[in-house]
Amino acid sequence: MKDAFINYHLGNYQELAREAWKKTRKDDVARRIRAKDYTLWSASPDEIVNRLGWLDAPGQTLGKIDHIRKILAPLDEKKIKDVILLGMGGSSLAAEVFSKVFGARANYPQLTVLDTTDPAAIINIAQKISWDRALFIVSSKSGTTLEITSLFHFFYNETRKRKGADAGEHFIFITDEGSPLAKTAREFSPFHVFLNNPDIGGRYSALSFFGIVPAAIIGMDVEKLLNNAKTATDETGIMLGAALGTFACQGRNKLTVHLTPRWKVFGDWLEQLIAESTGKAGKGILPVLDEPVGDVDLYNKDRVFVFFQDENDDFSRIKNLNATGHPVITVGFKDDYDLGSQMYTWEIATVVAAYFLGVNPFDQPDVEATKIHTRKMIEARQKKKSAEEQRPGFSNADTSIYGDITGNTLTDVLNTFLKQSRAGDYICLQNYLSPSAEIDGAVARLRAAIFKKYKLPVTHGYGPRYLHSTGQLHKGGANRGLFMQLTGENIVDVAIPEDLNTDRSFLSFGALKDAQAQGDWRALKEKGRRIIRIHCQKDAAIFLKKLTASL
Repeated sequence: MKDAFINYHLGNYQELAREAWKKTRKDDVARRIRAKDYTLWSASPDEIVNRLGWLDAPGQTLGKIDHIRKILAPLDEKKIKDVILLGMGGSSLAAEVFSKVFGARANYPQLTVLDTTDPAAIINIAQKISWDRALFIVSSKSGTTLEITSLFHFFYNETRKRKGADAGEHFIFITDEGSPLAKTAREFSPFHVFLNNPDIGGRYSALSFFGIVPAAIIGMDVEKLLNNAKTATDETGIMLGAALGTFACQGRNKLTVHLTPRWKVFGDWLEQLIAESTGKAGKGILPVLDEPVGDVDLYNKDRVFVFFQDENDDFSRIKNLNATGHPVITVGFKDDYDLGSQMYTWEIATVVAAYFLGVNPFDQPDVEATKIHTRKMIEARQKKKSAEEQRPGFSNADTSIYGDITGNTLTDVLNTFLKQSRAGDYICLQNYLSPSAEIDGAVARLRAAIFKKYKLPVTHGYGPRYLHSTGQLHKGGANRGLFMQLTGENIVDVAIPEDLNTDRSFLSFGALKDAQAQGDWRALKEKGRRIIRIHCQKDAAIFLKKLTASL
């Protein structure tokens, strides 16, 4: 069955989808969404009625394009070369999609998203940029996110050392009207503060200032993007969400997404939207991205496949998956500006899937748990108190492994842990190693080996970035995850200034990243999750190869 740019190849699940689509009409879902009727998701309006502004974002942002361009016009005179966006999760992912899909355009600056506390990554950016021609976008809905505050303090102070009283002219802020960050920004005269509609939740903010201001800076045709979003029909997203939500209720809750190489980064935006919106109350849809292609008999009956198509697609693979009983959905698009319609369609689909699952798609009740533990560890450090130290259950010259483990060799430890898996489980690699092409390649090979041996989905995310995307599902969804934290020594480190205009520091980015890893460990343990931490003592990429070989 086909709807607009979406095709449904559902086999035995066709009738189930038809019943779901009938239910959306019977329950008047389309009208109730447009009416911003909170009773679709909850008996209480809390964290719903003030989170539905995204429905109007394409049109409202279109009406502000002239204002955006007028504000940004002086950047041409400044000959800005490097734009560094400091953000996390919903404040950064859409901008990253636009930057990587459209790239650097002639006579426009290069946009880099910095959404990490890894000191090596931060130093790399600081050493590469041209400080005289650099612009920083501090992007935060709440204005209190620890990572963004730390990055802002560091880069503002580094700019002040070079530019003195003119440092503020190198900063743009995107935040909610009335946020603490808006007040802070005005105190030191930045280039500009864009105040976003506070009724738009972070992961639904792609088509508001958070996504569109960076898009305009790099020279995108933002009117075309937003007009494409405006022309997307609610019905297309409702049908998609009804199918996904219904299938998830039947146990097919592993949404396996295959994207064209150019659109690969769109999966990261989609992952946060779906995982953080649906992963709560013991339910949820797990996005599975960048999974190696396997034989159809490697997939269990908990999968739904989505293929974003182009002319190079292997259609025989879709037929084979269908023939073995897996529902497949194919998504077509004309050009890169269809990102606008795709983003809006998937936002609608996500809230409808949440309706079928019976969860509120706009809150994130379990995210705070990791933050609480992280803050406790930082406070202990500030007061010079020793935090409770983890002791390894296994160690050798290459690694120390922490958690409830058994075995006298690396092979025994790893396989004993993974053999706990059951049908319907997934394995998650939480990666706190310094990002690099070598680490990416080593992790991809490890994922492939685990997938082939255990026939389970294997997801991957860099920390602390994943905390703002899949972290809610890890703790709030069903207890189906086996978590493997990957940590290592910080070869370099960078002090975090306590405040603006001071070099005083009691915390470094390396210490913050370590606290975040341990904070999430404790939050997951509190939820009864199965987790081990694998700490690399030496070269992490080489060790990951050994880890893969041990399988």
